[in-house]
Amino acid sequence: MVTVPIELLDPSAAWPSYANPTDAGCDLVAQASVTLAPRGGRALVPTGIALALPEGYAGFVQPRSGLALRHGVTCLNTPGLIDAGYRGEIKVLLVNTDPEETYVVEQGDRIAQLVVQAVEHVTFVEASLEETERSVAGFGSSGR
Repeated sequence: MVTVPIELLDPSAAWPSYANPTDAGCDLVAQASVTLAPRGGRALVPTGIALALPEGYAGFVQPRSGLALRHGVTCLNTPGLIDAGYRGEIKVLLVNTDPEETYVVEQGDRIAQLVVQAVEHVTFVEASLEETERSVAGFGSSGR
């Protein structure tokens, strides 16, 4: 279990919370109401919280599947990355992909999920890379 200090930037802000004990992501809650126009309307939605992720960890902001399925609302930069050194407010960049319907996010709505994971720093070394079965085959190379 990892302990993550949290600061409520607004006393009415909601703590991130897990809907079920086995969930990987905890829900992030909108701290403001915004309207997302159809066909790509987007907004940076504040959550009213700041975190102090421990060194060696990162937070990944990801869409909520129900919002995407029912309303076409998703996170634009998925996953959004929160580095351990960041101490500002967590904000979620939402986009409405529905071709016709406007979507209104109300303050208090669950808008995204936060997954906290251990991350490794790596050292890069120059090398000649060995061939593999896949080699340089890229986008679409594994079929439909």
